[in-house]
Parts: sequence; C-alpha cells; structure tokens
Amino acid sequence: MKAMECHGVWVQFGGLIAVQDVSFAVNPGEIFAVIGPNGAGKTTLFNAVTGIYPPTKGRVELHGDEQVEPVTPRVVATIAIVGALVGALAVGAVHIQSLWQSWIIDHYKYAQPFPWAEATAALARAIAGLGWFGGVLPLVVGGAIGGGAAWKHFSRARRASDHIARTGVARTFQNIRLFNELSLAQNVLVGMDARMRTGFVSALLRLPRFHAERRAFHAEAQELLDFVGLAGRADEAAGSLPYGLRRRLEIARALGSRPTLLLLDEPAAGMNPTEVGGLMALIRRVRDRGVTVVLIEHHMKLVMGVSDRIHVLQHGRTIAEGTPDAIRSDRRCIEAYLGSEEHG
Repeated sequence: MKAMECHGVWVQFGGLIAVQDVSFAVNPGEIFAVIGPNGAGKTTLFNAVTGIYPPTKGRVELHGDEQVEPVTPRVVATIAIVGALVGALAVGAVHIQSLWQSWIIDHYKYAQPFPWAEATAALARAIAGLGWFGGVLPLVVGGAIGGGAAWKHFSRARRASDHIARTGVARTFQNIRLFNELSLAQNVLVGMDARMRTGFVSALLRLPRFHAERRAFHAEAQELLDFVGLAGRADEAAGSLPYGLRRRLEIARALGSRPTLLLLDEPAAGMNPTEVGGLMALIRRVRDRGVTVVLIEHHMKLVMGVSDRIHVLQHGRTIAEGTPDAIRSDRRCIEAYLGSEEHG
C-alpha cells in the first residue's frame, strides 16, 4: 500500500490550469521531493492533496484510500431534513397569502394567547387542501432542490482538511503560520487538537480524565520540542523565535497530530547554510520515526541530500521523476531551472 498516490490530478481555476494530469506514488518511509520553478504548481498540488482545493479531475489516495467522509445515516437524515424544509418554504412562497389568511386572519386574529397547536393543525389542513399542483408539486420540487444542494455541499466537503488530518496527514505551509502570541508548547498543543478526547463536561468540571489528558499532552509537547531542537524554550512566545527556529516549531506542531505522512512546503526558505544542514538532519530523524515525508523545496543541496526520489513539475506538468542522481543529469530539469541555449 502506498502512502500517497496522485492519479491524473488536474486543478483548474476558471481558465487557468495550475496542475495538469500529474501522477505519482510515494512509498511508506520514503522522503519524496516535488521540485520545479516558481509557478510550477507545487503548492497547488499540496493544497489538492490536503483538501484545501478539490481536484478538478483525477483523484488523490492517502494510505490506499481517497479519504472521504462516509455517507452515514446522520448525513442522510440531515440532507432529508434540509430538503423537507426547503420544500415547505417553496409551498409557503407559492401560497403565502392564502395560507396566512387561513392560519391567522380567518380564525385566530384576536386570540389571546395565540393557540399554536390549533393554528398549526389548521395550517396543515390548508396545505393538504392545496392538491397536487398547488401543494405536492412545489413540495417535491423544493425538496429536490434543497436536498440536492445539501448533497452537493456535503460532496464538496467530503475531502475536508480536518477529516484528512484525522487520517494521519499533516503539513506545514510556505508562509509560516504560527500563533505568535502563544507559547511554543501551546503552539504544539494546537497541532494535537484532533487527537484530544476530553469533552465539554469533563473540561468544565475538571474531571480526572481532563487532568490526565492534559498532563499527557503537555509531556508529549515537551518531547516534540526537544526532538526539533527547542528544548528548554517551551514557555517562550513563538513570535520571539528567530526565523529558522520558527520553521522547526512548525514541524513540531505538525508532528503533534502523530501523522504517518508529513508534507513540508519549502521548509528551508530563508535559512542560512548552517540552518539548512540542521534541517536536513531533522528531516531524516522525522523519517526514522516512521513518518513518510513529502517536501517542496528550491534548495537543491537539501533536496539532493535527503530525497530518495524526486518528482519535477514545470507549468503544472510532470517533466521527470527519479533518483537525485538521475534528476541532476536530466536535460529537461536543467532547462527548466536554467533555460535552454535557444532562450539564451
């Protein structure tokens, strides 16, 4: 079973095609790099994998599955209720004047207090008396429109990012997205949220389960900070860290969800050579924890130094895939980065 597979993935925004028919597979325990010039569609591909954008065509499989929310009885009931409500509104919209007349004006205009039960029964009788074209047809049409819209909304959200995160996928972003006012430990705890099981009542009443889970997660957050090289700084504000350490904190936060697949979007951006060397060692240690790593990166020393295989994109299309040695000598990859002689 592959850790991640893309099968003919397209991502299109109106007339702009950002990703075109991209296919590849990532093996478990592998460090897999996606590279290409600026604008090649790398981050867009990551967004399609993690549910931020739905693929226009093709499919993404994570751990051998498309990772979509199942159609449960609760989902079916919600769609049915939405359809019924919209159908009732459609009937009301068509016959609002006559229904209001029969419900309020004719019998209950001056009734105090208002007899809700009796009036509701009278309204139901009035709707039943509308007949096929007056009542049933608007109800069916409105119900179909409402139910169809609810199903469409559910279908678009079936690969929602929160669901994908719960299946063991985590990522970092090209632009650092930390909570600067929170401490390092609190930032890591945010990444653990999907795993927390303490409910509202336990948290409100401070039950033993709440305290036990809190102690366990704080200890794990400290372990992750130690793992990425931020030992002893758990209580510092994230905004006080230098740039390179902020990147490490992002990785710690992503690891907080205990992912089996970690996507890193340009983790070495803005780092100096010393920091890049430390990051390379950290990525290898992450892989040694049993986490498959897929990274986007422009820093060729890092890419060639840690990757098992490399996938190259240009203008949203795949132009090459192979080992670092094969990519280093591939003429199409050299031209993609440096230009061809014809383009001087």
